[in-house]
Amino acid sequence: MAVCVEEQRLCLPAAGCPGPSGGPAAACGMSRLLGGTLERVCKAVLLLCLLHFLVAVILYFDVYAQHLAFFSRFSARGPARALHPAASSSTNCSRPNTTAPSSGLPEAPSARPGPTAPALPPCPDSPPGLVGRLLIEFTSPMPLERVQRENPGVLLGGRYAPPDCTPAQTVAVIIPFRHREHHLRYWLHYLHPILRRQRLRYGVYVINQHGEDTFNRAKLLNVGFLEALKEDATYDCFIFSDVDLVPMDDRNLYRCGDQPRHFAIAMDKFGFRLPYAGYFGGVSGLSKAQFLRINGFPNEYWGWGGEDDDIFNRISLTGMKISRPDIRIGRYRMIKHDRDKHNEPNPQRFTKIQNTKLTMKRDGIGSVRYQVLEVSRQPLFTNITVDIGRPPSWPPRG
Repeated sequence: MAVCVEEQRLCLPAAGCPGPSGGPAAACGMSRLLGGTLERVCKAVLLLCLLHFLVAVILYFDVYAQHLAFFSRFSARGPARALHPAASSSTNCSRPNTTAPSSGLPEAPSARPGPTAPALPPCPDSPPGLVGRLLIEFTSPMPLERVQRENPGVLLGGRYAPPDCTPAQTVAVIIPFRHREHHLRYWLHYLHPILRRQRLRYGVYVINQHGEDTFNRAKLLNVGFLEALKEDATYDCFIFSDVDLVPMDDRNLYRCGDQPRHFAIAMDKFGFRLPYAGYFGGVSGLSKAQFLRINGFPNEYWGWGGEDDDIFNRISLTGMKISRPDIRIGRYRMIKHDRDKHNEPNPQRFTKIQNTKLTMKRDGIGSVRYQVLEVSRQPLFTNITVDIGRPPSWPPRG
């Protein structure tokens, strides 16, 4: 019995277990059970991975076959367009170093007209992209390069048209100008985004008075009207704006209506109020027909003041009325500056205003005389430098 026990003790370690009875034998049995279970789990995971790989391969080839069929149909249409140039666009979009396969049949004229760009819908009366009240400040540096980067959609000469709709009007914005480059940069910085949000088809024209003689705002506006129409005869709305005035609300739409429009009705320099009932200065708008009806603006107001009151008289004398926005929307900020040199107050302005009825038929768009010295189309505006002559010699006062 002792020998047998010794032999059993010698055999059992070789098999990996001390014996069927006792603590060590039970632990060994549990280890074998866990080892078998883990092996089966690993095999199951491996089979799942293999199944997933097979499914992915099948899906890949299915999608590849669909893409191949799509591009085959697309390339099959290409030679048909190449055989019928009339059915393709005027721009040559063919790839270099490629030839279209021949069908072996004589070419025949296309039975259908070529594709044309779909007509754009009319622009909405109330543009959806407007933001309302704006924060306007003139303290940050405003290099022209920055303004150009901010308005990539504006074409050379300051022209723009919305890409997704057709505006009802074509608007020319006219700015009388001399030595105000600093103000112009701020104006361009604020107004181009506003006009684009208003979905306008427009062009910006800076009418630069040559020389250092007395400034004549109204005559420059007459020149701008004529020169803009020379460039684009479709202009039917004209906005006349001082370069130092920026609207504080983009809901103040730069459009023309049934009556002449006064936009700048609440400037900060006037405490955001209309200074008097007949005020028509700063920023105004007239349709082409309205402008011609009043014979344009007066040419004889040299120096500061009086021309806007003369324009108001012309509108009233022709039976039209001034249209204005809500005073909460027609607010403007003015860039502070000193009085321009050679733009002193016109000593004859009050006498001239009283005689508008006598002078408006002979003094206006039909009598303006000037010489264009240079037309320069800049990235954000068209600059037109003109010689408008010199003021007549005024008799001494007193």
